[in-house]
Amino acid sequence: MSEIVNKVAASGLITIDLETYFPPFAVKTLDIATGLYEGLMLREKDFREFVKNHDWSQYRDTILAVHCSADAIVPVWAYMLIATSAAPFVKQLTFGTAEEALHEWYKQAIAAISLEPFHAARVVVKGCGDKPVPDSAYVYLAQHLQPVVKSMMYGEPCSTVPLYKKK
Repeated sequence: MSEIVNKVAASGLITIDLETYFPPFAVKTLDIATGLYEGLMLREKDFREFVKNHDWSQYRDTILAVHCSADAIVPVWAYMLIATSAAPFVKQLTFGTAEEALHEWYKQAIAAISLEPFHAARVVVKGCGDKPVPDSAYVYLAQHLQPVVKSMMYGEPCSTVPLYKKK
């Protein structure tokens, strides 16, 4: 009887699973519309009171996405005031929605990936998973890896879609 050979393992493919870069802490949002006067306009005294009395500890060790759902003019200093109050508690602060915070998280995580192990490598970017990895993360990864890899594919090692092959 002949030995069963795992051709995928022997192929030298490097698999990258973007789920492994998913943030290990919660993503929370703060809609500053709740701190606006009548939910429509920012009055400095009232807004400073809102920021002062807000329980920032609820965001400890999270990614905080700050946005305003109201159609109001919010001066830049208001977001900066939020940032200075939240900074001692959060892991990361992002302007925007929770989805935009995940985009930013992945952009930074992918930029920090060392390219050394991928020089002239055949890479498979794993697709399906259980975590909501944003589509933009795959775009960031392709852009990050393309200058150094020999080839890049998407999917599972046994069934891939070719994306790039160095000429």
